[in-house]
Amino acid sequence: MRRAAAVGAVALLALAAVAATSAEETAGAGGGAGDAGGAEKRTVPDFLGLGLWRVFTRLDRRTRLDVHDVSGRDRRVLWPSRWQVCTQYPTAGTDLDRRTTVMIGVVRRGETCPPRVRTARR
Repeated sequence: MRRAAAVGAVALLALAAVAATSAEETAGAGGGAGDAGGAEKRTVPDFLGLGLWRVFTRLDRRTRLDVHDVSGRDRRVLWPSRWQVCTQYPTAGTDLDRRTTVMIGVVRRGETCPPRVRTARR
């Protein structure tokens, strides 16, 4: 039961951080109710080498995200602050739309990224 509560707490914190970031971006861009929805171009930031928490805080809440362990151990990614990004698809600078899913490959902090790890489009 504790694990379920901890996972729920992390998810809640991640969603709160994403919502706060999204609100700041909307306020900074002058995004009022009169703006055309989705008229703003969104691109994928460069996440390689950053902590997983940065991914949650820099992506818009509407972006679909797939996070997985690329170390070969198939571990669950529970605490975003304990993981670092090794791979991302699509690459930095790619335009995002509603159908784009950002795939992030991570390893625990302190571990090295596996050589020749590639994410393939599924």
